[in-house]
Amino acid sequence: QVQLVESGGGSVQAGGSLRLSCLASRLSSGTYCMGWFRQAPGKEREGVAYITRLGTTMYTDSVEGRFTISQDSAKDTLYLQMSSLKPEDTGMYYCALGPDAYCTLSPLDFGAWGQGTQVTVSS
Repeated sequence: QVQLVESGGGSVQAGGSLRLSCLASRLSSGTYCMGWFRQAPGKEREGVAYITRLGTTMYTDSVEGRFTISQDSAKDTLYLQMSSLKPEDTGMYYCALGPDAYCTLSPLDFGAWGQGTQVTVSS
């Protein structure tokens, strides 16, 4: 029922920046956790950051200080501001939605997923 659509991916050089967006549609009322995940070829899907409906955030150590997750609840839109990008940040980035009570960086705790947007960082 819920639809998530990511945008903003692209190719950048190391040290550059990108801003990803995720538009959520057909949301019902309630409290949600929204997160960003990424997956590189041959690797497990990794939790990057999440934000609760009230604005509490969490980041994986590798992006702490470089990425910022935010939301516009009025527009049901999730953002990921990515700066100081590194080649190891390369991957398919997904936004996801889950119940706030289960808000973690584990993909298993999120039930609704977008189809992803590719981020490629070259050196």
